[in-house]
Order: sequence, then structure tokens, then C-alpha cells
Amino acid sequence: MNTYIEKFDNTIQNSFFTKLPLKEQEFIREKSLQLKFSHQELKQIIDMARDLSMWNEKSIINLFDEHTQKKVVFTRLRKAYEEIRSKPNSYENFELKNIPTEQKYTFKTEPKEGFGLGLCPVASEKTRCCNLLTLDAVESCGFDCSYCSIQSFYNQNTITFDSGFADKLKNLNLDQNKTYHIGTGQSSDSLMWGNREGILDALFEFARENPNVILEFKTKSDNIKYFLENPVPKNILCTYSLNTTTIIQNEEHLAASLDKRINAARKLADCGVKVGFHFHPIVEYENYLHEYQEVYEQLTVKFQPEEVALVSFGTLTFIKPVIKQLREREFRSKITQMPFENASGKSSYPDATKVEMFKHAYESFAPWHSGDKDDVFFYLCMEEHEMWAKTFGYQYATNNDFEQAMLSAYSQKIGQEYLI
Repeated sequence: MNTYIEKFDNTIQNSFFTKLPLKEQEFIREKSLQLKFSHQELKQIIDMARDLSMWNEKSIINLFDEHTQKKVVFTRLRKAYEEIRSKPNSYENFELKNIPTEQKYTFKTEPKEGFGLGLCPVASEKTRCCNLLTLDAVESCGFDCSYCSIQSFYNQNTITFDSGFADKLKNLNLDQNKTYHIGTGQSSDSLMWGNREGILDALFEFARENPNVILEFKTKSDNIKYFLENPVPKNILCTYSLNTTTIIQNEEHLAASLDKRINAARKLADCGVKVGFHFHPIVEYENYLHEYQEVYEQLTVKFQPEEVALVSFGTLTFIKPVIKQLREREFRSKITQMPFENASGKSSYPDATKVEMFKHAYESFAPWHSGDKDDVFFYLCMEEHEMWAKTFGYQYATNNDFEQAMLSAYSQKIGQEYLI
């Protein structure tokens, strides 16, 4: 008995055991001493208990079988947990927990080694990638989206600006005979900070001096004051990450509402700025296709295809550090309550679910991809090559083919020559 107690105590040291309610801790300890769960079984039980709490589901105590054989108990427990994880999520009785009504930040401005121009951090040959280049104008985000991977890389409460950002932009050596697509929304939201530390001054000047660069600002903010008060170079795209109101209210904490995002995009389009929309992640839950359909229809009614450069689709994709980070937090989220399947080394929805969500989304925008010269460019983000044919009816042979098609479409949309 003493030997097992020692094993139990060693196992829980590197787990979420102490984050569980005391009643669950006592129950798991009692069952473990009774049934002698292995190290791996115990770790899985603790993770399951943590997940159920985060998902606002029933306690793990209610899932335990009364059987006396360890193998039977664990197998039935795992099955009950998987059934909860695999059923379509419902937000009907979901209650948020420990979500701030406003975010408090510490701002830092400091010199940063090197320059944050690099490949998209999720680029992979296993998935069809557009070869986007990214500029880390700011590190860390002030929004608190449950699913965001930024929280795995930066301190969420410390927002860092590079004191040498403007000078580095001026000294960036680009080939003037080549078209570039550069995004600023990978390590933070592109617009929520406005022109703090002169970042928008620097980026607008960079766009003006480099007309061969298509500069994309990706945002969940409605902070467009700077855009409305200053001439916007035609090679700047402002793209909005959108979701249903259900997901925004329950998972995209502190971000602008759906109406505010769409209204901000409308104001920019009225000023001649080309806009775009990212549906990433599309999340499966009860009645989700209908709710996304309503958002798609809003866009096709409020915008003309000549005003819109792009629409992208993607879904939840997790790496292990992000899942661990989510379990660390004292909050509720249903974002990991999904049937995990391997997706090029990460965890995501089964292919059948992805085909359903992406095919439905693409077909909902049929008026915007009719073969007209003003068509919007549609793409899948971070998805395996075959998913394109299954949902769009076509696919690109290589990442370079995808990139060239995208750059050509964007160049035509903004009225400038595409330089290969």
C-alpha cells in the first residue's frame, strides 16, 4: 500500500490534480488506492476530470462505474468521457467563469534583436500554405480568445513593442520586382492598439514606399480611427476574423461584437479600402451551420464582391502545448470538447466534419465565386491538400501555385501589376 501511495503522490506532482475540486481530488485518490491505476491511467483520469470541469459538464465522479476490476472501470470511464467529447456541443446552459470584463496590460517598449519578418509560424509542407510573410509589429494580444495559440508563446498580460520597428521597416531590403504578401496579425491583433508607439505611421509609410507589397491587417477589433483619419494606400488590405455570436460571446472574450466588426469593415469599404473575412476557426456545435449561414448571408448582402479581396476558412487545430495551456487556466471553454483526430501531427476535427463545414461555407458564398473578374479569392488555411478538392472542387498542386494564384488575385483586386 505504501509503495502505491508513493507512486500516486509522484504522479500527481506533474499533473492538474491540485486544480481539481477537493471533492474530486479525494474521490480520485480513494479510487486509485482501491483499484491501483497505472501512472498513465491516473494521468488520463486527471486530465479527463480537468476537461469536464472546463467544459461545464458533469463531474468525473458521476462517470465512474461501480465495477471492481480496474480495466473495466477505466475502459467504461474513458468511453463515457469520449461520448461527452464527441457529441455536438451545446452552449445553451453554458456558464462562463473567471472571464475579465476588461483586460489589464503592462506595456513595454524595448529594442528587439533581429526583425520579425518571417514565414507564417504554422507553415507546413503537410498542409496547403499560401507562404504568407509575417511582421511581428507587436507581441501578445489584448483579446482573450479561448482557442488562440498566441497565449502559448507570449505573456498574455505584457504587450511588447519594438522600439526599433520603424527604422527596421525602412531598412528592409525587398526585391522591387517581386510581389510580397505580408501580414501583421500573427503575434497580436493588427488594429486593437491603434497607432500606439507609431506602429501604424510606420506601416502606412512602408506600404506607400513599397507598392509591390500587399500589406494585410488582420483584426477582431473595430478600432479603425486611424484608417478613417488618414489616406490609406491601395495596397493595404484590412481583414476581419469573424465568427457567430454564440462563439464570440462564449469563446472570443473582450473582442468586438460581430455587428461592430462588420460595421467597421463596411466603413472601410466605403472609404475604398479593400476588405476580407477570415472564418477561422469554424466551430461545430448544435445548430452551427444555420448560425454561420446567417453570418455569410449578412456579408453577401452588405458587401459587393469588388469590395472584398478574400474569404478564408479554417477550423480548430491544436498542438499539445496549447491544450496544456488551456487546462492550466481557471476558466470554462468548450473549445477542446471535440473528437480529436490526427491532422498532420496536430489535433483537429475528423475529415467528415471538416468537409461539412467548409463545403457549406464555400457554397454559401456562390455569388462571390461565379467566374467574374471581380470574384473574391477563397482559400482554406492550414488544411491538407485533398481537403480543397473535397470542399471547393479544385486544389493547387503546390504551395507556390497557391501563393501565385492568391497574389495574382489580390493584385488584380487592388489594381496593380502582379510581379512574379
